[in-house]
Amino acid sequence: MFDSLSDKLQGALDGLKGQGKLTEADVERAAREIRLALLEADVNFKVVKEFVAKVKERALGAEVLESLTPANQFVKIVSDELTALMGATSTKLSFSPRPPTIIMMVGLQGSGKTTACGKLASFLVKQGKSPALIAGDVYRPAAIEQLKTLGRQLDVPVYDEGDQVDPVDIARNGVAWARETGRDVAIIDTAGRLHIDERLMDELIRIRSQVKPHNILLVLDAMTGQDAVNVAQQFQEKVQFDGVVLTKLDGDARGGAALSVKAVTGRPIKFASTGEKLDSFDYFHPDRMASRILGMGDVMSLVERAQGVVDEKKALELEKKLRKSQFTFEDFLEQLEQVRKMGSLQSILGMIPGLQGGKLKNLQVDDRAFDRIQAIIHSMTSEERRHPEVINGSRRRRIAAGSGSDIQAVNQLLNQFKQMQKMMKQLGSGKMPKNPFQMMGM
Repeated sequence: MFDSLSDKLQGALDGLKGQGKLTEADVERAAREIRLALLEADVNFKVVKEFVAKVKERALGAEVLESLTPANQFVKIVSDELTALMGATSTKLSFSPRPPTIIMMVGLQGSGKTTACGKLASFLVKQGKSPALIAGDVYRPAAIEQLKTLGRQLDVPVYDEGDQVDPVDIARNGVAWARETGRDVAIIDTAGRLHIDERLMDELIRIRSQVKPHNILLVLDAMTGQDAVNVAQQFQEKVQFDGVVLTKLDGDARGGAALSVKAVTGRPIKFASTGEKLDSFDYFHPDRMASRILGMGDVMSLVERAQGVVDEKKALELEKKLRKSQFTFEDFLEQLEQVRKMGSLQSILGMIPGLQGGKLKNLQVDDRAFDRIQAIIHSMTSEERRHPEVINGSRRRRIAAGSGSDIQAVNQLLNQFKQMQKMMKQLGSGKMPKNPFQMMGM
């Protein structure tokens, strides 16, 4: 979502590179470009004004460290202020010492609230919790059925009383049911509206008063930009939420909501939803987001994703094979499947330093290529996977027919695999390839 903002901010900072000294005019020019970039990203005007003032004050008053160039020092200042703007540090949920911990989800209709309930439940299951979902949206058609479908997918129980019961009663009864059935977290899906009105707020206030939630999370659609911040402000005045769940962060949004909501409401972004899958949901890390916006990548998130999918035993086995130069198509297939578990290739590349914004647009990133590659490898025999050198013309035709591709695609994969084997031999001997993208077959 930050592609355009990222390009403009990096452009403003690139103009300072190569200079041995920063003058007041240099700082003023960069600050002006940053101001325009933030305003175009739909960041709140007052937030932009205060942000730029802080950057200028620090840049003009800071002594440049001996180990850094003036441009690097300025980038660090911008990064620090972006991080502070979005909340400085990641904030976690508050868990009650006496279960169940009650989480109340609020927001406008269309913000992705019900889906966010399911994603939060999925996230908590991975944290070792046993959540329950409570269907309190009795107004939107199919909202209850949607939540029950999510519950079945996650194997998480859903409490509902249909759509003819007062949502306040449903919330109270649902929490009691979660307690009786031994669930340690109760997630309440509440009704939304197309716009804020007194009836909506009154109902949410009554639910809050009855169940006394430990966390109230406001679900905001990042695609709505500055409107999302206005909505957050009104919800904060009436309901007093604890944190924000920002949805659709993978969309083509300008980023204004993410950069404004903390400064305007005083409440942090706790979670970010970055895709359609139920597992594309995690705590929001302001420092990592600032790093990605400024083109410095997000290595920590990349490492965490890898740790979540990598089988240590298989990794050790692969290391031994590398040392003996025994990398086969079967090993490659295993590695490919593990990479796919980490998410889309586009999102993975976006975490690599220097590959944010417009730079990614020049790369032809197509996750369907994984499907084609896997189909070709699955069409090989075990012998062919272990010894691709035996694949002659007739075998190539058979593999192409079996995988629904053509001989040219099979030839291309075999040639790329030969190159990859050479790279793996270099790794096994302790030599890294000069171009790391060769390792990814790009």
